[in-house]
Parts: sequence; structure tokens; C-alpha cells
Amino acid sequence: MSPDRRRRRPDPARRAAFDTLRAVHADDAYANLALAQQLGRHRLTGRDAAFATELLAGTCRAEGTYDAVITAAAGRPTGSLQPAVLDLLRLGTHQLLAMRVPSHAAVAATVDLAAGTVGPRVTGLVNAVLRKVAARDLDGWLDVVTTGLDPADARALRTAHPRWIVEALGDRLTGQGRTDELDALLAADNVAPRVALAVRPGLAEVAELTAAGASPGRWSPYAAGWDGRPDDLAAVREGRAGVQDEGSQLAALALARVDAPAGPWLDACAGPGGKSALLAGLSAGADERLVAAEISPHRAALVARALAGYRTDTTRAAVRPAVLIADGTAPAWRPRSFARVLADVPCTGLGALRRRPESRWRRRPDDLETLVPLQHALFDAAVEALAPGGVLAYVTCSPHRAETVEVVAAGLTRHSDLTAIEVAPLLPELDGTRAEDGDQLQLWPHRHGTDAMFVALLRRA
Repeated sequence: MSPDRRRRRPDPARRAAFDTLRAVHADDAYANLALAQQLGRHRLTGRDAAFATELLAGTCRAEGTYDAVITAAAGRPTGSLQPAVLDLLRLGTHQLLAMRVPSHAAVAATVDLAAGTVGPRVTGLVNAVLRKVAARDLDGWLDVVTTGLDPADARALRTAHPRWIVEALGDRLTGQGRTDELDALLAADNVAPRVALAVRPGLAEVAELTAAGASPGRWSPYAAGWDGRPDDLAAVREGRAGVQDEGSQLAALALARVDAPAGPWLDACAGPGGKSALLAGLSAGADERLVAAEISPHRAALVARALAGYRTDTTRAAVRPAVLIADGTAPAWRPRSFARVLADVPCTGLGALRRRPESRWRRRPDDLETLVPLQHALFDAAVEALAPGGVLAYVTCSPHRAETVEVVAAGLTRHSDLTAIEVAPLLPELDGTRAEDGDQLQLWPHRHGTDAMFVALLRRA
């Protein structure tokens, strides 16, 4: 490759994907948020924005598998490579093995990107490794990198999941008697979902979104699917609708539909505000007030933004939602104050791998050592916030046993005044889809097309 060819200016879409991937690995940035900034910075729209999005998301999703391919092609471990160079090779490998980019174009464009970002001295290495990667297709490389591995490690590489996540998901499905669904679940994790929207009750109707080209949601009466940028819709720009997975909407709906005494509602872990916005409209419709609590000031600001449409003079003061910066484990409210409490606790996020593809490689099994005690503490504090007869919705975006059924079982043991409520009858939209898990609810990407949300409802005597 000639020096003149290497000095070409990097393609803006690939540059946006590279800069975002560096932010993900160097700064622990969220891929979707960082990419949105880069798309704006490079003024990318339409096909260019779609290319950058697929390049970044696909690279993040299959990172562990691509690292095995790069190790084999380079003949050296990835840890011996400069981090920025490794990210360049990951982007190039995704183009070669999983995108409709001609091999010569994928190699040449990545070499250009290397020259324009890291510097000309690494272009020879990038060129040589990617040419070796281009010698086989993805199936051929998977045969190479799984040779000699035990079946569990081979399955993890072939499905682009860490082994511990494969085992955790398999264990959960086994507990439901559905072991044969594991491969379908892992495949669903690797398919980018459509943008899911939720209208704010009382502020917008789904018909407004469908009139603009969206399609009605499959389950939630407040949901719509969208194929473009959310901000292209006036309802989203004006805060009358927002991005929210249907699984999250169903969790909020279950709490809103259950019989409970009169009294205010609490969202104890409210950030970034999607469920709070839905609950605010539903609570106002029930003539009750929502209190949204969030420990992080930044995330509390996001909650306030999501609730802005309900916090104006057009909303009756008695049901206008309040936003508090507060620790859910050290409540800023009196015990037994709320008729309904949502505890959507921090978790590993294993239920949203299709939306946050980088998180599968960022999370570690020992994260549970921190998260699970916090989940128990938030559960206990939420119970203390319940008025007599009040209902707690314990929710996670993870199907991991330690974060779901085990937290609820231990909570029922600690709190003898709690009884479980069957969730499925409250969501008749799901009839016949095998979402029930005893009294609890477990949604799945491969079965319901939602994030793997877990919902348990518990009533205080």
C-alpha cells in the first residue's frame, strides 16, 4: 500500500465509531450516548450515521470473539497491542467478518483510520493483521478459535458472550424448565432491537406516533416502535414521549394496575426516569402523586427532564410529581408513607445486552458481590416505605437468579408481613407467551422481543 494511500483522510463514519469505541474502553462511556455525541460532532445523518452505528454496536457486541480472531491472526495476545491499535483491529475485523464491506475496502479504510488517529507507524501492523483476518470468513475463524475448547467455552465464543453469562442465563432457563431455549436467547441478544417508545399518559397518544410513521407496540398500550432517530418525532422532542423498552413499560403497568390503598406512589431508584414518566401519568390519572427518588444528582436531573411535562402549572398541584436526590437505602421519607413503591434496583443489566452490547464484556461475575447486597438493602428499605396494604414492585433488568428470585425469596423470609401477588393476571396482553414464573414475571428477548425484565409484586399486610 502506497504512502499516498495511507495519508488519505479517515472516513467520518469510521472515525466516529473509533472515537466512540476509545471512549467506551478508556473512559467507561456508554456506547449509545457517546456515539450520539460523535454523530453530532461529525454531522453524520442517514446512511453514514447508520453505518457508524452498526460498526460500533457490532464491534462491541462481538468484541470477545473478535479478540480471539485477532490473537490467532496476529500470532500474539491482544494484551501486547496498544489499546487504540486493538480497537482499530476490532473495527476492521467486524467489517471483514460481519458487514457487507468488500475486503479491500475494509482493510484500506481501517489503515487510513490508523494513520489519521494513532499515526503512520502502526499502519503496517494493522494492514498485515487485517489481511490475515480477511483470509477466512466468520465461520472459518470460529472453527479455528474454538478448536480444542470445551463445549461451554466454544459456545461462548460462537455466540459472542462471556462464559459466565452463558452459564447464568442457562441456569435461569433451566430453573424454568426451558433449557432448550438457551441458543435462541443468546442469538436474540445479538440482534439490535428497534427503537421502542412510550407516550406519556395524558400528554400524548400512540396514534400521534403512528400517524408519523411509527408502529403500535406489541404489548404495552403506551408503546410504539420506530426505525429512525427518536428526536425526529415532535412528541419526543417536546417530552411527551420517550425511549423506553416495552418490558420496562409492562413493569410499571403491573404496579399501576394492582389493587392498592389510596396514597402517594414512590419510585425509589428513579434514574434515568423512563418508568417515573410512565408512573407519573398513571398516578395522576388515579388522582395520586408520584415521588421519584434518585441518589445521583446527574441522573436526578434526567428524571426531572423526563417528568417536565407533568411538573407545570397545567398539572394539578396535588398530583404534580416531585423529584428528590435521595438514597433509597437511607430514606428521606417517613416509614409506611406510600401505597405503591417501585424498586427498579441497580443490577448487572444482563437483560439488556442487545441494547447495551458493550456491557457483556464490561461486567464481571464479582460485580454481583457489590450489587446483590445493595439489592437486598433497597428491597428492605422499599418494604419499610409501604403503607399497610401497600404494594412493592421489585424489578430488575437482569434474569440472573442472584438478582431476582433469590432476592425476593430472602425478602419474604425477612419480612413476614409480605405476601406475593401473581403478576401475570395484571398483564393480560401477555397471555399465552409463557412470561409467568410462578407468582413472578420473567420476560425474555427471544420470546417477547423485550429486555429480560423481572417483576415481582409483594403486598404488605
